[in-house]
Amino acid sequence: MEDTSMATKLSAPRGPYIAVITNRTTNVVIRGTMLFSVGVFLALVLNLLQVQRNVTLFPPDVLSSVFSSAWWVPPCCGSASALIGLLYPCIDHCLGEPHKLKREWSSVMRCVAVFVGINHASAKVDFANNVQLSLTLAALSIGLWWTFDRSRSGFGLGVGIALLATLVTQLLVYNGVFQYTSPDFLYIRSWLPCIFFAGVITIGNIGRQLALYECKVVQEKIHQD
Repeated sequence: MEDTSMATKLSAPRGPYIAVITNRTTNVVIRGTMLFSVGVFLALVLNLLQVQRNVTLFPPDVLSSVFSSAWWVPPCCGSASALIGLLYPCIDHCLGEPHKLKREWSSVMRCVAVFVGINHASAKVDFANNVQLSLTLAALSIGLWWTFDRSRSGFGLGVGIALLATLVTQLLVYNGVFQYTSPDFLYIRSWLPCIFFAGVITIGNIGRQLALYECKVVQEKIHQD
């Protein structure tokens, strides 16, 4: 009787993403912490790249902070990363649309590399004009989504969050928190939504992989038991 009860608990439907730790809250906190750390790291590296290229300008006192980044940038990016990374697998589950592409960490790392490459192109490559740069980055960002995501939920969330992040950036620039050296679209650079979109897709893939990895670990434990 006890074995039957245990088997029922193990086979109970818990969605496509199953926690390694029985306490779901603890599991979410662990994944959120990892995603926060990834967001902070990417924010420091990518923002340093932009500052070195003089794409963004912070006040003089801000430049004395770690890696020439405003103190609030890494925590904000880390928090957004945690939210997005946890939201993606949750949306997949709610829509009943599990990710169909083959998932593995090597694919996620390639996605991160492409994202960093897109940022590098926006800061280092000299294009004839901003329109050409924006169209190129838009094509690269959509190509990143097609290669590593291809889900409707991923595309929709990416576009929505990118537009929201662009609006927030406009408000920050308008209030003098920082500025772009050559703004061409409402105080900011026109290619910024493409960067945000690629970043959302990248963090979403990391969040999905973390959730899927936990699912595989639990399944292995079940087989071992």
